[in-house]
Formats: sequence, C-alpha cells, structure tokens
Amino acid sequence: QDSSSPLMEQLNFFHDHTLLILTMITILVGYIMGMLMFNQFTNRFLLHGQTIEIIWTVLPAIILMFIAFPSLRLLYLMDEINTPSITLKSIGHQWYWSYEYSDFLNLEFDSYMMPTNELEMNGFRLLDVDNRIILPMNNQIRILVTATDVLHSWTIPSLGVKVDATPGRLNQINFIINRPGLFFGQCSEICGANHSFMPIV
Repeated sequence: QDSSSPLMEQLNFFHDHTLLILTMITILVGYIMGMLMFNQFTNRFLLHGQTIEIIWTVLPAIILMFIAFPSLRLLYLMDEINTPSITLKSIGHQWYWSYEYSDFLNLEFDSYMMPTNELEMNGFRLLDVDNRIILPMNNQIRILVTATDVLHSWTIPSLGVKVDATPGRLNQINFIINRPGLFFGQCSEICGANHSFMPIV
C-alpha cells in the first residue's frame, strides 16, 4: 500500500534500497556461476589466493553494513516517542476492538466488523466496521494497545503500524498521519475462530 505516514515512507525506501542490493548480488553471483559452467580456463599452479580471499570476505561485510545501518536507524526512529497531541487506547477482544480516547471523559466504543448483509454498496467486505476511529492528521498520535483475553495485533499497513495486544500489558506506539484518508487494517496475530473478522478502520 502507499504510505500515509513518514515512517512508512522510510520503510518503503528501505525496502527498495535492500532489494537493489539483493538484485545486484544475485546478478553478480549468477554471472559468475554461468561463467564457471562454460569457460575452459585452468591454472595448474593455483594453490592459494590470499588476495581474492580477502576481497571476498571484506566485500560482503561492507555490503551488509549498507543494509544494517539504515535498518538500525529506522528501528530507533520507530521507537522514538514524541509528545503526543492525542492518545487512543485500543483493546483487543475475541473478536472485536474497543477504543478509549483517554484525553476525554467517557469517550469509548466498540468496533465490530460490518456483516456482509448489512454492507452498503460502497463498503468493503470483511474490512468495514460499524464504528470507525477518527484521528487528526499532522499530529503526533500515541496508541496504547492491550487485550483482555488472548494475543491480538493492532495493524495498519499504510501507516507502518503493527503492535501486539497482550493481556496484562500495555504497548505503546507513536505515528503521524500525513494525509487525509480511510485506512484499513486487520488483527495480525492468530487469536481464535474469528481472527479474520476483526478489522480496523
């Protein structure tokens, strides 16, 4: 999905960056293997090649650094907690989500999947809910995630958010939505019979 938050944009860039490196390695190794199959060269005096061994040990290490450093940078960026403008508490149940806007008094509701027979013509089957979350764009948003019964996972791919909902534990994540829109997600931790039927909108 297209990214709708700065972090997801960075994750997309990182994916493309790594894919390019993988492609170059695959082409190089494939070319060398192909050449080995077809060339007729032999070297009667080749017993050891110190230089080439140093090269083919050091080069992969350097290539791995080009993957590791951007990856670690992103890992720390995703855990960064800034001062949130609004806090949403998301609680996983079997098999629906309930939400509390902690900054306001008595603002909480349950969010169930819309059954197919109640869907409107422009609704998304198995993805739409009866009560959607409303969050402001261009603001720091903090989500606190927990569960009441079994493990769930609160996930919205286009915002780059995936947090485990664990009973007895409060997990926290921060993000910014940088454009208006309708964002869909689903529970991403197998949580029983109706695991596929507790979407997030």
